[in-house]
Amino acid sequence: MIDVRRALLGHPRVVDAGVVVAAAGLTLFVVRVQQSGLHVYPQLSSGALLTSLLPISWRPSQTALIPLLACAALFWRKRHPVVLALVLVALSVVWPVVVPLLVALFTVAATRPLRTTLMVTVVALLPVPAQFVRASYSGPLISATAVSAVAFVGGAVGWGLYVAGVRERAERAERDADLRAEQARQHAREEIAREMHDVLAHRLTLLSVHAGALEFHPTASPAQVAEAAGVIRQSAGQALEDLQDVLRVLRTPTVNAHTEPPQPAVADMDRLVEESRAAGATVEVHRDTEDLATMDPTTSRAVYRILQEALTNHRKHAPDGPLRLSLTGGAREGLTVTARNPVPRERTARPEGAGQGLVGMNERAVLAGGSMRRTLTATEFALEIWLPWTR
Repeated sequence: MIDVRRALLGHPRVVDAGVVVAAAGLTLFVVRVQQSGLHVYPQLSSGALLTSLLPISWRPSQTALIPLLACAALFWRKRHPVVLALVLVALSVVWPVVVPLLVALFTVAATRPLRTTLMVTVVALLPVPAQFVRASYSGPLISATAVSAVAFVGGAVGWGLYVAGVRERAERAERDADLRAEQARQHAREEIAREMHDVLAHRLTLLSVHAGALEFHPTASPAQVAEAAGVIRQSAGQALEDLQDVLRVLRTPTVNAHTEPPQPAVADMDRLVEESRAAGATVEVHRDTEDLATMDPTTSRAVYRILQEALTNHRKHAPDGPLRLSLTGGAREGLTVTARNPVPRERTARPEGAGQGLVGMNERAVLAGGSMRRTLTATEFALEIWLPWTR
């Protein structure tokens, strides 16, 4: 079925021509009613209240000519609606241009600010009191004409204001939809950035540690060199696999979520710790929690990424000191993760872009409904993250 409304909206000139034709037809009817001597509503609008009161005799052809030209002017009603409405108000005191006047008032109300609409409406109603000043026939007819004038003008303006309100709500809804879409895209970009940072930073830091060990130990035995090279190759391969997993998850539609590859969880933290220890880091773990496998997968992955980033930061900024990790809590009080390490005696300059890991950790905590607090003293750097234990 053809959507007539949508088809017409795509051809505004056709709509304007239809308005002109319809207004012309109604105007001819109004002119005929007036010429027949029926003066219950002499001009069906406040804009033409004085037509039958002026001592001028018009021939039928002359009476209809100006109103029809006024209808033709409606073709440009959207460009200059205020000017057109004011001109028609002036013409209406002599010619029966009530129909194009009402259309012009509707256009003003639908397309112009409320203040402008009110001013034009007041001008359009000025002939109402003028009728009582110039009237020479019975009072009831004057009153009926005044009532019809206010009713028609009020109806046209009210309808225009309603249309303006509908359009404004539609535009606001469209803006809100665009804003939500942009926020969703921004959220997706941030999620990609966090995943990329956590995965690549962890693996590349391991590569850097092992490559540095080869560089600073040129006298290492062939067996040690082979072992370090094997670890580097394994870490590089694991980095590629992790990156492919991240990209696969991000590309997988939600409707096919059951086909997604398994996601890292906090239960895999032992593997993370062993990788860091194999790279030469000293990591102490204290755990006093309920079964971590009962945690919601989304929260569990957030905890895993937070621990991964804590280990990465330790290797990058304080590799010579121990890292103390603590996990405590349960379903009732939530999970508290604490990471502490001594501050190096000699602090290196912060590289460009440093600090993104802490930003990502805080974002993950907040998105999971938790919070993060960091403390830096002269001797110790500490992170404390709290997350709700959702099942």
